[in-house]
Amino acid sequence: MTEHKPPGVNFESWIDRQIREAEERGEFDDLPGAGKPIPGLDKPHDDMWWVKQKLREEGLSFPLPPTLALRKDAEEALAAALGARTEAEAREIVSEINERIRKAIRTGLQGPPLNLMPYDVEQIVSDWRQRHAR
Repeated sequence: MTEHKPPGVNFESWIDRQIREAEERGEFDDLPGAGKPIPGLDKPHDDMWWVKQKLREEGLSFPLPPTLALRKDAEEALAAALGARTEAEAREIVSEINERIRKAIRTGLQGPPLNLMPYDVEQIVSDWRQRHAR
């Protein structure tokens, strides 16, 4: 569209005319998503929708503050320990995350309060035994 708005014509009618003429020429035919509902239209407005969409498309995630990342890793480690194939593997997983938690407590991390203590290895191994006894 290289045409300039003529003097004396308001923008709305000039733009409407441009759109109508483009529709008549078929320039909007066969666009991706034609005839499909607009994704996320029913969700609340989010100023960061495009960033989140790009991250999903690229398989990335929002970087978390170190304390929140450690909390997330600790939850994943707990689940991995309870699903481990052997008791030794469960102990190793818990020992590794506990070391990271202790280091974070000693040195401090940026972000919200950690609010995390090392896991009780024996309790988790006991839970692991109960799960795998079935």
